[in-house]
Amino acid sequence: MEWNYQSAEELAAALCAGDVTSVELTDQAIARIERDDKVINAICVRTFGRARAAAQRADQARDRGEDRPLLGIPVTVKECYNIAGLPTTWGMPMHRNYMPAEDALQVSRLEAAGAVVLGKTNVPLGLQDIQSFNEIYGTTNNPWDHSRTSGGSSGGSAAALAAGFGALSIGSDLASSLRTPAHFCGIYAHKPTVGLVPPRGMVPPPAPALPVDLDLAVAGPMARTARDLALLLDVMAGPDPLTHGIAYDLTLPPARHQRLADFRVLVLDAHPLIATGSAVRAGVNRVADALVDGGARVERHSHLLPDLTEAATLYTQMLFSSSAARFPVESYEQLRTRAAGLSPDDQSLDAARLRGMVLSHLDWIEATNRRELHRHGWRQLFAEFDAVVCPITPTPAFPHDHNPQLLERRIDIDGAEYPYFDQLVWAGLATLSGLPATAIPAGRSPAGLPVGVQLIGPMFEDRTPLRLAELLEQRIGGFQSPDGWPLRQEGCKIQLTS
Repeated sequence: MEWNYQSAEELAAALCAGDVTSVELTDQAIARIERDDKVINAICVRTFGRARAAAQRADQARDRGEDRPLLGIPVTVKECYNIAGLPTTWGMPMHRNYMPAEDALQVSRLEAAGAVVLGKTNVPLGLQDIQSFNEIYGTTNNPWDHSRTSGGSSGGSAAALAAGFGALSIGSDLASSLRTPAHFCGIYAHKPTVGLVPPRGMVPPPAPALPVDLDLAVAGPMARTARDLALLLDVMAGPDPLTHGIAYDLTLPPARHQRLADFRVLVLDAHPLIATGSAVRAGVNRVADALVDGGARVERHSHLLPDLTEAATLYTQMLFSSSAARFPVESYEQLRTRAAGLSPDDQSLDAARLRGMVLSHLDWIEATNRRELHRHGWRQLFAEFDAVVCPITPTPAFPHDHNPQLLERRIDIDGAEYPYFDQLVWAGLATLSGLPATAIPAGRSPAGLPVGVQLIGPMFEDRTPLRLAELLEQRIGGFQSPDGWPLRQEGCKIQLTS
């Protein structure tokens, strides 16, 4: 039987019923990787020997009566997570031989839950691109169209899931690095509330794996169904035992509603700073129609929505401030001279990027204060709404573009060109204020490419957008593989149709 496209939930049920063993699942996943990954290039570090040994241990544990959330389930891990004895390079050639001595906390949690790690997935250089390619491991292609990107920086994980290489993966998100690859590859991903999933051990080499609190970035789950996202989030979430875990336990509130008809949803399909492509707009509207048909209260405008232009500008400054923090002094001084020459009237995102790269500590404090006002605005909005539906990026997956001058790249939106990084404005809507956001499939473009949308929810109420994602999956369908295996979830039962 073909198991590679079934959900983790169904694989767990089959393992419990004795219909398949973990060794069989692992061997089948490895065979598929060996067959198909030559052209996709999603798995950059293969751990097949370790995986087969872990699968044998999982089968033995099940024979002893053990039952863990992911026992025997094949998964993958984004390359940026430390795994003892395996390279962690972040795609940086100078660190191609770096091997950490201990696992990242999230890798330890995966293995404690019984998961079988098949390998590590490809990333862009330093995780700083919307595509996944680097000099060490090459380019990851989109399984739907090999001439196009799978996204970044969790593009390897998204491509692996779309290609049937494991049931789950873990990634990270600072500039939509979970959500954009999910959108481009037709899978599900969840950007958790900031601070919900501790990132210890997801650190650029050769830095020590300290239990830090990140300001914008998060670690999060990727899957082929909404329920699997929730399953993996439960494994990943919870305070770091070295810090907050000493005093705190995690109790996420339940979803606000169980029925689609009870949800109050704000739908956005336009941004003041960038156009929305017709394919993405159609995906947003498809979700909006499904919400209306399901009896949900849907609005297209609200005076409570924080200012989108200010949010994008503020996010851009904070994002590029962190990316430029370790620039050489000479480069920093050149940037500062260029920023000083900007006209005060220049409020473009290009200007925001340049100003962000030389942001002073005083400016950062001011930006943080303005961010808190946005967070308060979202609290007020979520007193009236349960979720916000909006694009992830303005277009489906775009053709590979390896121009080393990132600021010179352009994206095409229905025939009009825009600066490459302007497409991140939708990413910043949730990231700036630390809100949870679930990426879901919303159909395909006229060219047959996947199109996704994001469901943004209230801070620390991650189960609300996840539940909405599950309800929408039941109504409009979910993941469909590039080779024609659709997955449709009905209640707790997964049905496969060909």
